[in-house]
Amino acid sequence: MQKIQRNPWQKYGPWIIATLVVVLFIWAFSGIPLSTVKPQAMQVTKSIIHGLFHPDWSYVYSGDGEDLVSALIETLAIAFLGTFISAVLTLPFAFLAARTKKGFFTPRSTIGKLILTIIRVFPEIVLAIMFIKAVGPGAYAGVLAVSIHSIGMLGKLFSEAIENIDRGPNEAIVAAGGSALDGLTLATIPAVMPEFMNYTLYRFEIAVRSAAILGIVGAGGIGAPLIFALQTRQWSKVGIILLGIIVMVTVIDFLSGQLRKRLV
Repeated sequence: MQKIQRNPWQKYGPWIIATLVVVLFIWAFSGIPLSTVKPQAMQVTKSIIHGLFHPDWSYVYSGDGEDLVSALIETLAIAFLGTFISAVLTLPFAFLAARTKKGFFTPRSTIGKLILTIIRVFPEIVLAIMFIKAVGPGAYAGVLAVSIHSIGMLGKLFSEAIENIDRGPNEAIVAAGGSALDGLTLATIPAVMPEFMNYTLYRFEIAVRSAAILGIVGAGGIGAPLIFALQTRQWSKVGIILLGIIVMVTVIDFLSGQLRKRLV
């Protein structure tokens, strides 16, 4: 059997790339001024690690509304309301942005896609800061931030789902004498509804993570007690909050995944 000859680059290329990456990392870390590291940095690091692995279980539930369970429930409420509001408000934008006719440029679809793109440009945390200035800190600002950003994301997914459906049933209803509204309600909406539900559940998973972060800037949820615990160096409290977030996100992802499997 004839042996396949490899060129020099195939033989030595991976080693050259790996060497360059190692050299780049060494060069990058060599620029870190170690003189700025505080002498007690190691002691602080040990305190952080000890606190994270020894969570404050007394913070889980106290019954006064200032505990972990209450903050997690508020986070879920922000994510749920934000996703529900966005799923409803997204529908007109999705049908506006959907390109149902052939052609590179369709004014209606282009305008709809432009609106959704502009909405998606602003991250949720930026929207949260803006709404905090408008309505004050709290869960209301978080709901508004999640819902507005989700409109841009769900609108894009919904419009693509509308574009990809089979237009045959809709055209058959219109050809049989039905109106465009009949085609929409009897053919288009039933065809896309499973995908709409699937995307909405997926967006809810993302909203739960986002709502957990928005509290850092004062938009309600678990982020507020997390940033307070970090600022006051209550590492045991930080540990139990992070553990609660991990459990909440894991459970939501599992349940949402099971529901989406049934829809598909």
